[in-house]
Amino acid sequence: MATELEELVGFLSSSSPPVKKAAVDIVRDLTGSDDGVLSLSKHANVVLPSLSRLLSENKEVSEPAAEALVNLSPNSNLAAKMVEMGIIKIAMEVLYKLDTTITHLLVMLLLNLTQLDAGISSLLQTEDEKMQGLFVMKLVRSFCRPFGDARDDPFDHVGSILVNISHKEAGRKLLLDPKRGLLKQILRQFDSISPLRRKGVSGTVRNCCFQAKDQLLDLLSISEFLWPAILLPVAGSKVFSVHDTSKMPLELSSALSIEREPWDDPEIRVQALDAIYMIILQDAGRRAFWSINGPRILQVGYEDEEDPKVMEAYERVGALVVHGGMSMADEPSSETSN
Repeated sequence: MATELEELVGFLSSSSPPVKKAAVDIVRDLTGSDDGVLSLSKHANVVLPSLSRLLSENKEVSEPAAEALVNLSPNSNLAAKMVEMGIIKIAMEVLYKLDTTITHLLVMLLLNLTQLDAGISSLLQTEDEKMQGLFVMKLVRSFCRPFGDARDDPFDHVGSILVNISHKEAGRKLLLDPKRGLLKQILRQFDSISPLRRKGVSGTVRNCCFQAKDQLLDLLSISEFLWPAILLPVAGSKVFSVHDTSKMPLELSSALSIEREPWDDPEIRVQALDAIYMIILQDAGRRAFWSINGPRILQVGYEDEEDPKVMEAYERVGALVVHGGMSMADEPSSETSN
């Protein structure tokens, strides 16, 4: 004889809209507690496919179904089952339906599922040579599209998804592929008004710089976007002198010649410095860094830094360039204007 929970799960596939609606609401509420998640996990082989099928229905049903999946996906076992049953493909297909009303929830679901290596591979479509990278290209395009109200931007968390996929070499190679130009698009979001977007871009760029040994030329080919994204957050807030800015490309000199707000997130500053470090580990990267007066920018930024972890990151970079005549602890070679 079926238990109450088994009956409830069965109602998710009911042909009666009111019954289905009531069932999915109850399931969604159950996912709000650890005990509820544990109970539902025992019926995962029925619950997960049933909820995934509801994603393409009207908002009354698709929204609580998506909320339930988002609540279940932090459980690594359930997340693995979702990936195995192809829910990333389902989520992407629903996400790009013209009439979808659950965009934010689907993006959150993708974010949770890409915490797993299998989820990253699924989103990258690594097993389908013809379609490989299509999902990521769509997400990047949506991430970079202007959105009216930043507070309600449903694609804000795509930046965090990009951080997840760039932890894997296959993800980094996809983002750095010059024919696709994805990292170039992403870099344009580095100064977004959204802190979440800025952090997503910073983390993604940092991860991509792990490829500097093999793909330095691909990184430097977009230097007009790369250098501002990783140098401006660590340049401090001082106005640089004409003497200093005359040795910089326009995309840096124009920004550093005026008053500006400091970047207040120490995690972003550390990530930017990590990216610089990995670039200048390579001889060609170090030469490129000197050619834009990079050491001077970091020298000035270091003078105003107070966060111990960020200062440590500055000093790691300084240790690489000190043999070239600059140390973070050196006195500045020229004055900055206030």
